[in-house]
Amino acid sequence: MTQFLLSLLDKGGYLGIFVLMILENVFPPIPSEVILVGAGALVEQGRMDAYLLWIVATAGTLAGNLFWFWLGARWSEETLKRVIDRWGRWLTFEWDEFLSARRMFRKYGDGIVFTLRFSPILRTIVSLPAGLARMKLWRFCLFTFLGSLIWNGLLILGGQALAGLITRYEKLAGYVVVAIVLGGVLFYLYRVITWKPVKAHEGGDSGA
Repeated sequence: MTQFLLSLLDKGGYLGIFVLMILENVFPPIPSEVILVGAGALVEQGRMDAYLLWIVATAGTLAGNLFWFWLGARWSEETLKRVIDRWGRWLTFEWDEFLSARRMFRKYGDGIVFTLRFSPILRTIVSLPAGLARMKLWRFCLFTFLGSLIWNGLLILGGQALAGLITRYEKLAGYVVVAIVLGGVLFYLYRVITWKPVKAHEGGDSGA
C-alpha cells in the first residue's frame, strides 16, 4: 500500500500534488497529511525536489482557499445559508462553524487568516468570512500563503524524517496509511450523519 501511494504521487508529479492540495481544501476527506508526508518521503528518496514541492503544495493550498474566498466575496450570507442547507451535509460544512470563523475574523481582524491555517476545521472555512468582509485580496493571499507554507513545510519535513522508517517497515507503514485514510473516511461519514441544517444553529447565533 505504501509503495502504491508513493508510486501514485511520483507519477502524478508536481502537477498531481498541486491538484491534490486544491482538492484537499475543497473536498474534506482528502488528507493533506498523507499527501505531503508521502511526498516528503519521495524527497528523501531523491525523487522530488524539496523546495519545488514546498512551493507547489502551498500554491495548491492557496488556490483551494481562493475558491472559498471567491464564493464569500460573490455571495451574501443569505445565499450562503441556502447553499449550506442544500449541500452542507456532503461538504460537512456546518453553519455554526462558519459563525465561529466569522466571530474570530471580526474579533481578531484579517490576521486570523494566518493563525487559523493551523486549525484542522477552521483553516478553510475562515476564507468565507474573509471574502464576505471584502478583505483585500493581496492580504488574504499573503496570510494564507505564509501560514500554509509553514504547515506544509512541517508535513514535508515529517515525511523526510520518516522516509527511512517507511522503507524499513513498509508493511506497518502501509497499515498506518490505510488507518489514516480510513479514519478520514469514517470521520467524513460521521460528519455527514451528524450534520444539522442551518435552522438548528440559528438559535445560538447572536449575530456577533
